[in-house]
Amino acid sequence: MIQLTDVALRRGGTVLLEHASATLFSGHRIGLIGANGSGKSSLFALLRGELAADAGAVLVPANWRIAHMEQELGDLGRSALELVLDGDPLLRAAEQELARAEAAGDGTAIARAHDRYRQAEGYSAQARAGALLAGLGFASADQQRPAAEFSGGWRVRIALARALMCPSDLLMLDEPTNHLDLETVVWLEAWLLAYPGTLLVISHDRDFLDAVIGEVLHIEHGRLHHYRGGYTDFERQRAARLAGQAAAHAEQQRTIAHMQQFVDRFRAKASKARAAQSRLKALERMQLVAPVQAENPFRFRFPEPARAGNPLLSLRAATLGYGETAVLQDVSLQLGPGDRVGLLGANGAGKSTLVRVLAGELAPLSGERATGERLEVGYFAQHQLEQLDPAASPLAHLQRLDGKATEQRLRDFLGGFGFAGERATAPVAPLSGGEKARLVLALLTWRAPGLLLLDEPTNHLDLDMRAALNLALQDYRGALVLVSHDRHLLATTVDTYWLVAAGRVVPFDGDLADYRQRLAQGSCPAGDGVAVAAEGRRDQRRREAARRAELRPLRERVARLVTALDQLNEELAGVDAELAAPELYAPEARDRLQASLRRQGELRQRGAALEADWIAAEEALDAALAEN
Repeated sequence: MIQLTDVALRRGGTVLLEHASATLFSGHRIGLIGANGSGKSSLFALLRGELAADAGAVLVPANWRIAHMEQELGDLGRSALELVLDGDPLLRAAEQELARAEAAGDGTAIARAHDRYRQAEGYSAQARAGALLAGLGFASADQQRPAAEFSGGWRVRIALARALMCPSDLLMLDEPTNHLDLETVVWLEAWLLAYPGTLLVISHDRDFLDAVIGEVLHIEHGRLHHYRGGYTDFERQRAARLAGQAAAHAEQQRTIAHMQQFVDRFRAKASKARAAQSRLKALERMQLVAPVQAENPFRFRFPEPARAGNPLLSLRAATLGYGETAVLQDVSLQLGPGDRVGLLGANGAGKSTLVRVLAGELAPLSGERATGERLEVGYFAQHQLEQLDPAASPLAHLQRLDGKATEQRLRDFLGGFGFAGERATAPVAPLSGGEKARLVLALLTWRAPGLLLLDEPTNHLDLDMRAALNLALQDYRGALVLVSHDRHLLATTVDTYWLVAAGRVVPFDGDLADYRQRLAQGSCPAGDGVAVAAEGRRDQRRREAARRAELRPLRERVARLVTALDQLNEELAGVDAELAAPELYAPEARDRLQASLRRQGELRQRGAALEADWIAAEEALDAALAEN
């Protein structure tokens, strides 16, 4: 097992971990989460022995083989397949031993080397490496191409394949789903579920975490907090912990206020001096509960877009591609006000090409693109991060868009994207990928687009910013086209899907669960010019009606318990107010005080029982929703 005991870790002047402790057992699957800059990658480096703790102890079994995604691939002139094979050091050592033995002509050494090569599964190594690359989207011919010919995103896939190729007891993956499409994410989930060792993964993809982990290690305020279950379970447990913390804090503040009232009232009276001093000492000893820091640091909304014509945008018999190469053919579609479309399809199928044409960055090879009057298009793509002026500040970028807005208004707006104070006027150059993505989203949002085109907007964004973007998109009044491997974002912000496959764009009559099921079955629908039906509309309506009827009593029970809890909390607040009155502590009010205390105890006991019933009812409802 991995044991961290009272660990402190600092980078420069920043404290990342302090008095942090955790135990991670062999064979468990753990998600490491926390805000950007909280120390997740540094903790990975600490476990790999690349960093030393400033205090405390870090114990990783000495005989464990550790695999991780490396930043550098080495010689990019070598093929993708060879670089993946490099991920297995035992294989490469066996190959070298065999080559030396054969060069020396030593029969005994050759026999030993062949045996070691067999133990390293050398005879199946190329097939295993090829299968990994195929699962990550590489065609057979591409596996022999030099790595230098691939883009940065595809090189990340090579690095991931190399980590998976390494025989390991501990597999550490840092944002493995970045640059992957939905199809590849599904494949990776299946691979990781079959992995027999200990898995430690950093990811901001909540659905991916739910699929592959059974525990969460959360870095918060320099400490490590352990939760059982997937990411959704973590959210529920943390919310309950924060609610309890808030309640404890509120109760403690009431107690402190009451004690302080006693001190202030009787401090000067000789007969009460000893009691006052006793209360002062109690106040000093009382452990203050830290206020709950539960608010998301990012908060923004898309402005109301200007009215535009209907349809907003249309393509008619369009061929889309580059130069003389057609990627998509016979594309006819239109977008109206309020449309919310998610694009499905493998990387390379043409999703980004379609979005670029919709954005007007790429002209159709043939056919027609038409837009409505007064349409403002907002387009987000990863390449725009590199188009920011590195010498200019976030504030300067925004001032270039709107020279009439006051500086304070622009600063207030940028604050919702995490660029407050000096961060608003500092140069863009040193910003991380996630910070640059936030700035591009801010610039896009300021323009109040009526059509929003987002191509993988969540790459590099942490969970807090993803949550803020999710809420903003749910409230957005314009039309939306979204490409994303973040299934939670897709499921909660779009209501229609288009499938981009086999050179066509067709409606997909189903949801993400239907699409994933087809991927898992290896029957991903191709664009054959007809809509893909997940099931008949009539059957779907009957199923949904039955589902609502099944869930109704569970929802009603939750609602009744919430109402009862609200009523009880109001009554308890009244009793607490009575107990805060100084006159209740006079000798002649002793009976009233005892009655109020008894009533307070009864209400708290009833409240605990009601809360337990409510939590059980919520879990039953969640389970029923999951089954459906």
